[in-house]
Amino acid sequence: MKNKLVVVTGGAGFIGSHIAWEVSMDNDVVIIDNLYTGKRENVPPAAKFVQADIRDYESIAELISHADYVFHEAAQVSVVESVRDPVFTEEVNVIGTLNILRALMEGYGKLIFASSAAVYGDNLNLPLKETETPKPLSPYGVTKLTAEQYLRVFNELYGIPTVSLRYFNVFGPRQSANQYAGVISIFINSALKNEPLVIFGDGKQTRDFIYIKDVVKANVLAAESSRANGRIFNVATGGQTTILELAMKIIEITGTTSSIIFDKPRPGDIRHSQADISEIRKLGFEPEWTLEEGLKKTVEWYRIRA
Repeated sequence: MKNKLVVVTGGAGFIGSHIAWEVSMDNDVVIIDNLYTGKRENVPPAAKFVQADIRDYESIAELISHADYVFHEAAQVSVVESVRDPVFTEEVNVIGTLNILRALMEGYGKLIFASSAAVYGDNLNLPLKETETPKPLSPYGVTKLTAEQYLRVFNELYGIPTVSLRYFNVFGPRQSANQYAGVISIFINSALKNEPLVIFGDGKQTRDFIYIKDVVKANVLAAESSRANGRIFNVATGGQTTILELAMKIIEITGTTSSIIFDKPRPGDIRHSQADISEIRKLGFEPEWTLEEGLKKTVEWYRIRA
């Protein structure tokens, strides 16, 4: 991907900023972000920053219509927040996505959409293939599934090239460490303060963790491959790690004196998660980062900012 006009929605956020930094080396990049959770400091110097809300069609339509590629990372990503305020989550994740699709009808660009493994729900038929029947357990999961369907319809009806990427448990530098963020950022933040690492449940629940650099690679591959158009792909490593193993590994890497304590399970939490990544492998994707390598880089980033 070179000499293209690339728009990254949510480009001041965690995943979006990593995509923006990668593609800004050889392309003209425009970041659209309302800074609701994103940070201006995450924006690469070479990118143009536009503070706008994807719910406001008029503020984004012209930018989107001129793009060669749109990496759509802007979203309300908290499951907890979606349960508390499903209407707001719908407005951002569904109406916002529709606005981008509408704008692309006036242009020629390709949409690469950040979906989520949350669309699967608590499905024990592991590893999960993209053909599994979705059964989301939260309004957040419902909105991601709905947006996927809009992408499919706009691809089939209007010929807009679209790809949906179902992210599993992404982690890495710039991920926030608040109560709604991923477990890795929360654990690292606690460990660096020598505070207890709190596990909800028995710690035997499993997740498929993927380092941010591999997620960026998957996005670029999906953008550049015409074979990806109109399709859905899992983005993960295909592995499984228990939360207890994760906590112990973070304690080891940080050298903290933190203990591990167990709390009651959280309602709605998925017990096990693991992806089948055979379809995206056909595009040439192969995870390069091990969990330990990714954790070391992530801890290093947090330690500097602690």
